[in-house]
Parts: sequence; structure tokens; C-alpha cells
Amino acid sequence: MAAHYQIEGSTSAAISASVESGIRSGALAPGDALPAVRALATGLAVSPATVARAYQELRQRGLVVTAGRHGTRVRPRPPVATRRAGLMPPPLPGTRNLSAGQPDRRLLPPLGPHLAALAAEIGAPTGYAAAAVLPELADAARDRLAADGVPAEEITVTGGALDGIERLLAAHLRPGDAVAVEDPGWANLLDLVAALGLRPIGVPVDDDGPTEPGVRAALAAGARALVVTSRAQNPTGAAVSADRAEALRALLAGRSDLLLIEDDHAAELARVPLHPLAGATPAWAFVRSVSKPYGPDLRLAIVAGDEATVSRVAGRARVGAGWVSTVLQRLVLALWRDPVTAELVHRAGESYERRRDGLLAALAARGVTAHGRTGINVWVPVPDETVVVTALRDAGWSVAPGALNRIAAGPGVRITVSALDKADLAPLAAAIARAVRPTAPFGFTA
Repeated sequence: MAAHYQIEGSTSAAISASVESGIRSGALAPGDALPAVRALATGLAVSPATVARAYQELRQRGLVVTAGRHGTRVRPRPPVATRRAGLMPPPLPGTRNLSAGQPDRRLLPPLGPHLAALAAEIGAPTGYAAAAVLPELADAARDRLAADGVPAEEITVTGGALDGIERLLAAHLRPGDAVAVEDPGWANLLDLVAALGLRPIGVPVDDDGPTEPGVRAALAAGARALVVTSRAQNPTGAAVSADRAEALRALLAGRSDLLLIEDDHAAELARVPLHPLAGATPAWAFVRSVSKPYGPDLRLAIVAGDEATVSRVAGRARVGAGWVSTVLQRLVLALWRDPVTAELVHRAGESYERRRDGLLAALAARGVTAHGRTGINVWVPVPDETVVVTALRDAGWSVAPGALNRIAAGPGVRITVSALDKADLAPLAAAIARAVRPTAPFGFTA
């Protein structure tokens, strides 16, 4: 723990509030260790049970994580606003940043012309009563999803994929419930699960998606929800194959106690066909964001699902945020209808594929195993994340350590290809090979 911050309090509520205050102020930084329960109890002259209750409350709120022999630490991204900007250290000056996980801004379609056209035709301002999911957007979304085999009679709109997943989990689950998530998986989702007070169960992932034995084990362990990334899985690039989808659909068939959530965030950028699980369980939802293909600032996702599930999400939105801006909905609809934009998105998908496949081939030529069937990320299993991240940093490359993405999966690093050009692939692969120095093959599942 930071030596200059002293936790205070004589009750569990006061102790947890003191820790939260330290996190807000930045005195307790992400990753900082908290005192052992008995040591803090002695220092505060309270019972160990009082400190244990405080730590339990902090865990349930997603502010801290208990990591066995490593004790209790502040989560890498605790769900509380801090006074210090940026919880992750920025890349060192002079290094190439391959850690961001963002699309190449050079390949995003321009929004200006569509905004200008929208300004000319939008008409009278919309009132509260008229604000909802635009019928024309819903119709277009149904057509696009139906083309990929997703039943989409019921549609609503949320403020991005993570917002949709949060609303789905909150509508069906309660704190303490178990959620099956991919391992390694999307760091933001792992943080969200913690912030909601839910219990994550890691499901191993291979190139074809969540493994059948892993899902089976999660169900046996009491998972109330399962979140699956359809394509471009973050961080491994996995995509659910036809055979894997068939096996998982058979496994999940009729599970009335399970909420199935599919995340197809890559959408039009994906260069592999979609093999949806939609409808395998009575309660299901399919979430498709527009941020990766069209721009991260477009905070909009389509949510399709069974009637009850979609109704819960839409109803919860009505008593909270209300609706997703109809101006934003109109902008997304204009982008969908524009053939020039469609061609730009198609070219972007091909560009990511060339860069990703090129890096994988360069790594394979140097004896380094890596994964990345789809999307903008490559996952490289490594013996020691700290050693590899440091070695690559010294060689001029900033990559993301896999610790933020893992529950029980083996160590690895995530490399985002959107900042790479063709000329970068060989020198980067050589630097990775020197950093990894593999002596035996490593898998990326636990």
C-alpha cells in the first residue's frame, strides 16, 4: 500500500469509505496492496471481522480484488472517478503504441458530410414523447441482422455494447450471481462484472471461441449468464466457428435458468461469417455495436433478443437515461445507407486482416505461437508478461500486458495491429521473438 495513505475508521462502512476516498484522491493507485486483514484490524483497534466486512463490501463494488497470496489490491480500473487522469501508464515517449485496442483512425469513415446532410434535413426538434428507437433504424437493423441469421423481431438501442451488456446483466441478475465470461477476455467486461457485484467464472477460449468443456463446467458451477464474443474476440481474435456454435447450441438448448449474451462488436469489420447462438436459450440477447466499424465516438449498439429480455432493457432505459439520441440514430442510419461508407468499412476490414495475418506469419516464421483469427488484436502467449512488456518497451514497442484480460488463463500480451504498417511487421516480430525466447509451446487457455 502507498506509505503516505493511512486507512481510517472504526466501522466496516467507515473503513470502506476511507479506502474509496484514497482511490478517488489517487493516494491509493491501481494495483496498490491493502494491509492484511489482521494487520489493519490491529492498527485500527477493531475486530478482524470488521475489516473483513469492509473488504468484502469493496470487492462487491468492484473497487478491490483479492488475489490469493498476493492479498487484496485496488483493481486496475476501479469504478470510481479519480482525480488523476489515466489509470494506465502512458506509453513511453518514442515508443510505438500497440496497446490501445482502438481502430485505425485513418480508416474510419468521415462523419462531417453526413452530419451536414443531417443538419439540412432533420426538421423540427424532437420532444420527449417522440424520443425512442427510430422505426427506420429498427427496420434497417432487423434486415442487417437477419442477413447474418440472427432473429430480430424485438429490437432496442443502447449507448454502446458495454452499456447494453450492463443493462442486460442488471435486468436479470443480482449481486453475487455467477457470470460465465471468456478467459482471457475483454478487460472492460471483467471490470463491469466486478462493479455489478457479480461473480465471474472463466471459460477457456481457443481459436473457435469458448470451449464446450469450459461452458459445461461454468454451467455446473452455477452460472446464471454466459457472455460470448461472436467474432474478433478481445484479446485473442477468436471467432465462433460453425462446429463450435452447433455444439454450444446443443449444450445450451432449453436452459431457462441462463441468460445468453452475444457480443458482435466487430460487425461489418469481421472477415469471417457469423455463426450465432441467438435463440438457443429462452432468455437471450445479441448485441452489435457500431463503434469499431464507424468510429468509437458513435456510442450506439443494437440489441436484439427475446421479447421479455428486450422489454426489460428498454423499460429500464425509460426510467433512467431515457433513450439514445435520435440525432445519433439518424447519423448511424445515414452511414448504413451510404454505399461509399460501406466500401470504406470493407476496405478497413481487409486492411486489418492483412496486417494481422502478416504479423502472425512473421511470428510463426520466428517460432513464436500467436493467435488472431479476426479483429484488430493479436494475442501472444508468453512465459512472463513483465519481462516481455519491458523488453518490447526497451525495443521501442508498447504492448498491453494480458493481466487485465485474465482470470485463470496463462500469461500473454495483446498487440493491436491498427497502428502498424507493412514495414513494421518484420522488425516487430523479431523484437517479440527476442523478448519471448520460447523454450516450449504455450497455450492461451487455462
